[in-house]
Amino acid sequence: MKFSEQWLRTWVNPQVSREELVARLSMVGLEVDAVTPVAGEFSGVIVGEVQSAEQHPDADKLRVCRVSNGSETFQVVCGAPNVRPGLKIPFAQIGAQLPGDFKIKKAKLRGVESNGMLCSETELQVGTDDSGLMELAGDAPVGSDLRVYLGLNDASIEIGLTPNRGDCLSVAGLAREVGAIYGATVAPVDIVPVAASHDEVRPVEVLAPAACPRYLGRVIRNVDLSRPTPLWMVERLRRSDIRSIDAVVDVTNYVMLELGQPLHAFDLAEIRGGIRVRMAEDQEKLVLLDGQEVTLRSDTLIIADHQRALAIAGVMGGEHSGVSAATQDLFLESAFFDTIALAGKARSYGLHTDASHRYERGVDSQLARRAMERSTALLLDIVGGSAGPVVEAVSDADLPRVAPILLRKDRIEQMLGLNMAGDQVVSLLSALGLGVAELGEESWEVSVPSHRFDISLEVDLIEELGRLYGYDRLPVRYPQARLAPEANPESRAELPALRRLLVARGYQEAITYSFIDPKMFELFSPGTEPLQLANPISSDMAAMRATLWPGLIKALQYNLNRQQTRVRLFESGLRFVGQLGALKQEPMLAGVITGSRLPEGWGNDRAAADFYDMKADVEALLGYAGNATAYGFAAAEHPALHPGQTARIEREGRLVGYIGSLHPELAATLGIDQPVYLFELLVAEISEGRLPRFSELSRFPEVRRDLAILVAREVPADDVLLCIRKAAGENLTDLKLFDVYQGKGIDPLSKSVAVGLTWQHPSRTLNDDEVSGAMQQILSSLEERFNATLRK
Repeated sequence: MKFSEQWLRTWVNPQVSREELVARLSMVGLEVDAVTPVAGEFSGVIVGEVQSAEQHPDADKLRVCRVSNGSETFQVVCGAPNVRPGLKIPFAQIGAQLPGDFKIKKAKLRGVESNGMLCSETELQVGTDDSGLMELAGDAPVGSDLRVYLGLNDASIEIGLTPNRGDCLSVAGLAREVGAIYGATVAPVDIVPVAASHDEVRPVEVLAPAACPRYLGRVIRNVDLSRPTPLWMVERLRRSDIRSIDAVVDVTNYVMLELGQPLHAFDLAEIRGGIRVRMAEDQEKLVLLDGQEVTLRSDTLIIADHQRALAIAGVMGGEHSGVSAATQDLFLESAFFDTIALAGKARSYGLHTDASHRYERGVDSQLARRAMERSTALLLDIVGGSAGPVVEAVSDADLPRVAPILLRKDRIEQMLGLNMAGDQVVSLLSALGLGVAELGEESWEVSVPSHRFDISLEVDLIEELGRLYGYDRLPVRYPQARLAPEANPESRAELPALRRLLVARGYQEAITYSFIDPKMFELFSPGTEPLQLANPISSDMAAMRATLWPGLIKALQYNLNRQQTRVRLFESGLRFVGQLGALKQEPMLAGVITGSRLPEGWGNDRAAADFYDMKADVEALLGYAGNATAYGFAAAEHPALHPGQTARIEREGRLVGYIGSLHPELAATLGIDQPVYLFELLVAEISEGRLPRFSELSRFPEVRRDLAILVAREVPADDVLLCIRKAAGENLTDLKLFDVYQGKGIDPLSKSVAVGLTWQHPSRTLNDDEVSGAMQQILSSLEERFNATLRK
């Protein structure tokens, strides 16, 4: 918002400089974006009066004028088209200094002497009209300094208000703030109700009271729109960055800037019947004041008569009902519209007006009548006419109300670090218009006025106290707390460490939405009822995920569609299992890979990544906490994974997660034409490990034996290794599976499993009998468990 400093100081005038005022406004949260002089730097310019204007003898477009400065007259040559006798204008006398370091000197124009210069708005940098001379009011005192007469030693101050401070979108609101900051007296304008001089009214019917709890209207007869807007009002509007249009529009804009209440004036002759405040009919048309035709929606509040729409409420009026030069009678509107009902409506139609800007941020619900009386008085004074009675429709039940707030002294000290005296608390809050009633020495009951719609909690009041006291004056205190370092258990793998491990193995972390398309939910979790969002962002983000895979696959598709054929992604996050009655939110860690095993390079082959590449990554995660042997892999089925290329991961009989290849049918449905491998693990099951313990390194030699056995094809190798480990004795230090063979020379129903076993005793050398005995025990166990035979 822009406002004139001089205008503000007519309401409240603290004895501080402009620089101090601007700095303090910013410190209380009303950030000043710019301070701009309202006129260029000039001197020696007075109010002059043109006494005569004769044609120049040698130039068609020039006039030879006699200009008075109140005591004598001067001959001035002027080329402005609007120069005429009796006109009062800015007169730059000999020696005057104009903007741009331009000094006025005696000169000759086409042979005729000129003693000074008659000025336009642009030449003095007091406006943008360069079509002719700047015309001053007929009662302007001739000979007076123009800067003093127009109050040009002023600045236009622009404030960037946050959306919660709509109460400061007016001079009255700003004056209230400045008065509270400096403890200065605020002198508001005296608003006296205008007595009705005729009985004509137009009935007002509010059909949407929740959106419009208060609506006031008044008929003003016999206005004269040929009368100009007073210069003082034009200047205040200009300095607030609002262009003067006509007296009626200027008055409504002026009162909006002064009090913060938007108003609108209709041409009474264009209103059919009475006023109806209602929701628009779907596809209803309205031509706005800017000439744009809009198609209204049924969620839009409008002002209408008994035949058609007249305006979008709180946004913009209609062209056909707007005030024009031919208007003789007015219907003046002043209303309170609900903030939520109007939020976003102007933007949805591609509009933004000063009225919508205020209504969307909040307007005082009790201000409409005062604004009506103020604007009526100004209109009668400027354009004449006679006013009728005010018609008001109000729904008290729909007007906003805030319950009294309990403010505690100890809470103030806790949040501000300041022991504020009770009388200072009362003084600061009362200056803002809040009602403060003492409940005791330690608390107050605070009633919130209608103009402070941003205050509803105790912390809001404490913020106000901090603002007015001065953030820069609040004491600086270092936080005090008893901090004890937490133990970092070495047997636990925390999630950040697991994420770093995957990054080190070539993965990149992805973060996807927790809500997904219900169709994707069905693809990855068929037969499971998803948890549906009550108010989804969009229809394709309406279900809570039961697995992290849909988001990762969507990210994978995004990369593949952009020619990134080698992708390795992982994500950690929650999955949501069950319904609201028994909803489980489980932290998960999932990953997806596709493409070549190694990055492209001269030293790397182009072999594609396979199931075992991902299994190696998963085993690295499982072993990070030092207990890799606690986990096992078993063939399994999963609706999203390839049959025969799927394994469930278990720990002591509990499900830890799944690993496998994306199901071919699912891949085809998703438009993926290359192998994709996925894993998903329960974070809680892979975090707990085993604390490693040091054992002295043996100085004695190792004994290595290799063993190849024949077992049935369906026997998992992991089961074979587990059986060997149990039967090999305590001195077994290493066990490796180095070959699995099926083919020529082997029974088609069998397979060969070859392992390497290493024994080592910590305190002596093992003899052949001990090792042979261990081998015999292993063979016996394998034969008993799997009907295994030694391969020859």
